[in-house]
This record gives sequence, C-alpha cells and structure tokens, in this order.
Amino acid sequence: MNKVMPDKAHLRSEGDLNTTKARQDWQHKQQHQQTKTLLKRDADVFLHQAMSTPCLNSLASAEGIYITDSSGHSYMDFHGNNVHQLGYGHPVLIEKVTKQISQLPFSPRRFTNETAIECAEKLSEICGGELNRVLFAPGGTSVIGMALKLARYISGNYKVVSLWDSFHGASLDAISVGGEACFREGMGPLMAGVERIPPPVTYRGALTSPDGSDLHYADYLEYVIEKEGGIGAFIAEAVRNTDVQVPSKAYWKRIREICDKHNVLLIIDDIPNGMGRSGHWFTHQAFDIEPDILCIGKGLGGGLVPMAAMITKDKYNTATHISLGHYTHEKSPIGCAAALATIQIIEQEQLLSQVKLHSLYIEQRLLKLKENHPLIGDIRGIGLLWAVELVTDRNTKTRAFDQAEALLYECLAQGLSFKISQGNVIQLSPPLIISHTQLQNALDLFEQALKNITQDSHYEECHEQHHK
Repeated sequence: MNKVMPDKAHLRSEGDLNTTKARQDWQHKQQHQQTKTLLKRDADVFLHQAMSTPCLNSLASAEGIYITDSSGHSYMDFHGNNVHQLGYGHPVLIEKVTKQISQLPFSPRRFTNETAIECAEKLSEICGGELNRVLFAPGGTSVIGMALKLARYISGNYKVVSLWDSFHGASLDAISVGGEACFREGMGPLMAGVERIPPPVTYRGALTSPDGSDLHYADYLEYVIEKEGGIGAFIAEAVRNTDVQVPSKAYWKRIREICDKHNVLLIIDDIPNGMGRSGHWFTHQAFDIEPDILCIGKGLGGGLVPMAAMITKDKYNTATHISLGHYTHEKSPIGCAAALATIQIIEQEQLLSQVKLHSLYIEQRLLKLKENHPLIGDIRGIGLLWAVELVTDRNTKTRAFDQAEALLYECLAQGLSFKISQGNVIQLSPPLIISHTQLQNALDLFEQALKNITQDSHYEECHEQHHK
C-alpha cells in the first residue's frame, strides 16, 4: 500500500523531491521511448523512496564532467552525489583499479595487503597533524557508526551533540545523530542520548547576533555540555554540504576549545566535502583545526568504488578487543587502489590549487548575478561548493520553492544538472577537474536559465502578488 505524504517543507531539506507537481510535469514531457520504458521498469521493481525511485531519468554513459542520458542528451554534472571530484572514467583511475582487480581483487578480513597499507599511510600523510590511525569501510554511513562507537569507548560517555539540519547517513544510528526530519519521519524511537543544537547559520539563523558573527552558536554547545552532562562527542560537518553553510574560523576555533575543555571528542564528518572540494584535502584544514576523529568517503573512491575511512589519533588506539567495524570489505584492495589513484591524480594535476582559483571566479560571477536578480537572497560557498538561495522577498527571506524547481528543470533542459536543498537552495558542486572554459559555460547557462524563469509569467504573477 502506498502512503501518500503531504508536500511538507521539512521533507525538502536534503534534496529535490520526486513527488512534486513539477517533477510529474517533467516526466510527462518525456518523449524518448527507451527512457520511458526504463523508468517504468525501474519504478516497477525498486522500492519507492523520496529523492530516488521513481527516478528523474536514465543514464547511458558518463565521461569527464558529463553524464549522458538514454536519449543522448548530455548534462554537466554539478551534483554527482559528491563522489565525482575526478569526474567520471578518469583514465589513470581506471588503469590502477583494473590492474588491482587482475592481481588481488579481494582480501579476507584476517589478511592485510600492500595496497591497503599504502592507502592508510597516504591518508595519514595528507591529513597531517596527529591523525594517523585508519579504519576502512564500504560507505560513509558505516564510518559514522564506527566513529560514534569509538567515541563512546574512549570517553566513557554515550551522549552526543549534533546540529539541526545535519546529515550523517541514512542508517538508524546515523539518522539518530542527523538533524533532518525527512529521514526520521515515521521511524519511531531512535538512538538515545542525542542532543541537537542550532547550526551556525548567518543568513536565516535561529539565533541572531548584533555583530553578525556566529560565535554564539559555538557558545550554545558549551551551554548544552554543562547543562546535560555525560557528553562524549560533538559531531558536525566542517561545512554543511547540502545547503552550503560556511562557519567562520572563529567558530571552529571556539568549538575546538570547548571540546578540549570538557573532554568531548570532536568528530568531523567530511564525507561529502573531503578529497579537495574545499581547496584543501579536508575541509577542517580550511579552518586551522584538527578533529579527534575524521570521517571521509564518497569522493575517496574516485566515483568508481564505494570507499570510506575513519581516521583518528594514535592515543585513541585503545579499543583493541572490540570490533569497531568488522566489515567484509574492511581492507578492500580495489577500494584502496581507487583511493590511492584519486590522491595521486589530485596531486599530479594540482587540483587543490585549481579549486581555489575556480572558487574566486565562481564567487565573482554569482555575486554579480545577485546584484541583477532580486530572486537571489544569498550567495555562499567555499572551493567548488556553492549555494544560491532563492527567495520571493529579500526582506522576509521567504523561500522560493516553485522558482527553484523551475530553475532546476530549465537547467536540465539546457544541459546542467544540480540539486536543490531546503526547497530553495541551488547547490553547485562541479568536479574538481572542470576547466575554466567549462565552468564559464556552465555559469552562462545558469544565468540564462535564471533570466528565463524570472521572465516566466508564473513567477512574475507570484512576485507581484507578494508585493501587493
């Protein structure tokens, strides 16, 4: 029996929905017969869930920054589920993984292998500081679970503080520490001992500050630690990926001080943003702090192999009689070969420096767009992760849900794919390998699509009614 859910705003937090009228209209316009057939077969066999099945389209191939659907239409992929730092099918990555498959495709848990050791050593090197102990797992959600278990064991406390609006994976323990209702709705009781605090948001934050800073959000953490007691860990993304919330350095410095003062372990979830998206190997490095436990994944496998890792400090190597992970693919030679190749490519192609240059260009272009389009309420970002927040009124900051969806489908029609968060935030996260010309073309397309939808009679009508 299908349970029809109302179109609630809180369900839009993680991505664009597949249950809206705009999505239905898009599907009805689909004329390519093979695509229609594949979408029906997909919908008939896969369990339906929000933001996934029923699907938007069907893909036939992917190369570089492009994905190509079954009708032959190509899209610049500014979404990629955050695995596409190297785009798709990078030849060095394919070569290294293919060679590994032919030599050692799998390593049973009781055995090690040189590829896994090299990968762990290399991760320790690029982390720097004290982060030098590694555990691998087949996905990001899994390493979040391992990090929570390790934090409990080390601290002796099972309680954890996390942020509202956060996402740390879709398993029961991960949604327990996550802050998005779209994953918790209908799930009943979750993991006990989770306290949530507001995220450091300056554009439409829950807590205001006279000077516009975000330090008071960090102070809230200390308030909760002192009032609640028994807190073992604080978990957060260094930069919120989905709607791109970028805290200040002062915020993170204060968080680190509070955690040290109260013996609370700081867990940084860098699963979506790690491996260079911020212009640094790992996002916390942009804020000059070091977590106690770092969780990475997604792009670690080069968009080819599911691969994730938990990295911590040598002094926390104390749970020797406990299986923190115990995953079948714990030291996957194929996954580690993909991760090593990914790091090698980022180094050899100097992609971290390139990301920083691209970031300056994107910021310049988007701020200019904001000047010319009242529909844009805020621009924010870091590296190759940017948000364009659409509002129907800049004073009230009313979320422009319909306009955001209209922009998505206009851009898809023109060959640019991205995702929407919170119902009105356009998230732009291109592959790190994107060229300046490709980036310029993508932003030109985005700008034209924005003009097209703001000239649309429906938008003009809504805009006029709002100001009456």
